[in-house]
Amino acid sequence: MSGFVVSVTRFRVRSLRFLPFFLIHAQRCLTQIRRSDGYLAGALRHDRDHAYWTTSVWRDEAALLAYVTGGAHRTAMPKMSEWGDEASTVRWVQDSAELPSWPEAIERMRREGHALPLLHPGPGHAGLGFAASEPAQMARI
Repeated sequence: MSGFVVSVTRFRVRSLRFLPFFLIHAQRCLTQIRRSDGYLAGALRHDRDHAYWTTSVWRDEAALLAYVTGGAHRTAMPKMSEWGDEASTVRWVQDSAELPSWPEAIERMRREGHALPLLHPGPGHAGLGFAASEPAQMARI
């Protein structure tokens, strides 16, 4: 199947004491993604409940996998299992390199997403039962 790969992630920090560490690693991942071959577009969303979303569009699955398995992203992922109480991801292929809207990304996450392994999962983690929360901030990458 050809087309552009869309990746959406959601991560909720389980305690404010982990927030500074998470933000340091998130900044490093942003630097990496901006330099990644095959990265086409992206956006961030920070919800009021300390959940952080990313949505990104990639040339193909190989480009996305090169980002996920390398550099700052690879270094950060083991730490996320300790720092979060909700984490999920969803991917799909589409004909356009346009970013999906946030309502579409959230709906896809609820419908097709899967929970990532965490050491301290919250009650809504496994079933992707995250509450609707207002965004505190949104930005393009």
